[in-house]
Amino acid sequence: MFLNEREADEHTDKLFADDQQYMGFVMNATRAWSWSPQGFDKLFDFMAHVTPGMSMRERGLLVVASMSAFGDSYCSLAWGGKLAAETDAATAASVIAGTDEGLTDAERELVRWVRLVVRDPNATTQADIDRLRAAGFDDQRIFGVTAFAAARMAFSAINDALGARPDAELREFSGPEVVAAVTFGRPIQD
Repeated sequence: MFLNEREADEHTDKLFADDQQYMGFVMNATRAWSWSPQGFDKLFDFMAHVTPGMSMRERGLLVVASMSAFGDSYCSLAWGGKLAAETDAATAASVIAGTDEGLTDAERELVRWVRLVVRDPNATTQADIDRLRAAGFDDQRIFGVTAFAAARMAFSAINDALGARPDAELREFSGPEVVAAVTFGRPIQD
């Protein structure tokens, strides 16, 4: 990462302890966000607020589809591993590649939408919203996944701009099929 590591305090200790508990190591992205632990918490509170009741599978689909379309290797790897645990490695790799094998029709519409949001939000149309509605998503859910994808893009853009490379531990966590599918963004740390 391009920034120096921040001195530990009660806020950074909590961030680092959460990573240790859930991932078994402190992620490089968390080290970057140690410069604004409250901002980190508020951003993730916002994402949870706009997508209440979202399953881990759906969250994984949203993150992997949007961040692979955005070209962010870090979140594609980290969440590719989580999505593989919810589905399988081939499905996670297909979402990274944009082929979407193993998804339901509704899930295909959802990932198609978040890719549009991160690639070119000015190119979306009423027809895109109508496709989501036809797939069973109401306006509240459409707003929520749109806001989630945009917030996730902001999170990833900050990490990428500050040089946070995907952690070496993600090779094992994500698995070889997911790692092989990520051919973009910053390389995995040595």
